[in-house]
Amino acid sequence: MRRPNWDSLLLRAGFVVLVAVLAGVFSPFGLSTNIAIFGGVAVALIANLIESRMRRAPLQSLIGACVGALLGGLLGLLFVAVLSPISVWSGNTAQFLRLAIPLFTGFLGLLAGIAKSNLLDLSAWGLFSDGSKVESSLKILDTSVLIDGRIADIAESGFMDGLLVIPQFVLHELQLVADSADSARRNRGRRGLDIVQRLQKMPNIDIQVSTLDYPAVREVDLKLIEMAKAENAKIMTNDFNLNKLAQVQGVEVLNINELANALKPVVLPGETMRVFILKEGKEYNQGVAYLDDGTMVVVDNARRLISKTVDITVTSVLQTTAGKMIFGRYDERVQSSSAERATAASG
Repeated sequence: MRRPNWDSLLLRAGFVVLVAVLAGVFSPFGLSTNIAIFGGVAVALIANLIESRMRRAPLQSLIGACVGALLGGLLGLLFVAVLSPISVWSGNTAQFLRLAIPLFTGFLGLLAGIAKSNLLDLSAWGLFSDGSKVESSLKILDTSVLIDGRIADIAESGFMDGLLVIPQFVLHELQLVADSADSARRNRGRRGLDIVQRLQKMPNIDIQVSTLDYPAVREVDLKLIEMAKAENAKIMTNDFNLNKLAQVQGVEVLNINELANALKPVVLPGETMRVFILKEGKEYNQGVAYLDDGTMVVVDNARRLISKTVDITVTSVLQTTAGKMIFGRYDERVQSSSAERATAASG
């Protein structure tokens, strides 16, 4: 459990008190003092809520927000100066508006600055280059990679570095799958939630659940892409369609399936390997076997050897988008020589 940040809590509480006192002193729009104070507290709490949603914003967004807030505040002050001579309000209401209008326009400028912050290229100015390198180590986990579960084994092996981010909307999607009426989907969702808990318990892995969301975007895949753009992060996934869509939009993707294919053992034509013939193949007199990593091995002259373990000679290796396929041939002479070597070794 994380320790509370007392400095941050004190600043938040001070802001709430300040706005409440401001509203209570001026009592704008003819409101009673109590109602004005209550309204000020509500406005300050809403501001705190918005800040908590923006807390993990990257430096690029923060600079855009500051510039936008400054320009918006100046525009609000200019607006107040122009309207002051012709204002229909007077007294406390006028005093309140002189303060509220710059705050309102500054807030609008802040939001506009965040929205357009992607146009700022800090690296082109030679600023904060080290920070961008740190940000690029962020990895956002999607639903498919959590359900798959191999991410936990990779993390335990020590090959994973940087911060792993799990968006709240991904956890929500996992919860929907776990609550499904279909037993297969329900088990997959529960497995994904179990993997999240397993990752959180690993002492060498930094896991963060992000509350950043994009309500205007409905698809989870598109939310992931928008989040990766905003955080300058990579997406970890097993989803083929998400992989392609992210690459088209310039987002870097780490695909667990591609990693698994890259780690499969290299087999060269002419090598001998031992396989278990599981079933017959599509072509005449073919048998099919599978390696421990799931690689399919198609064996000629092995149809009659189903349910037997035999030695074969590799003839070729085919690389496909789904992985590798190995083609081999069963040779009785190779089998006989292997049996003779086994007999001699036992003798």
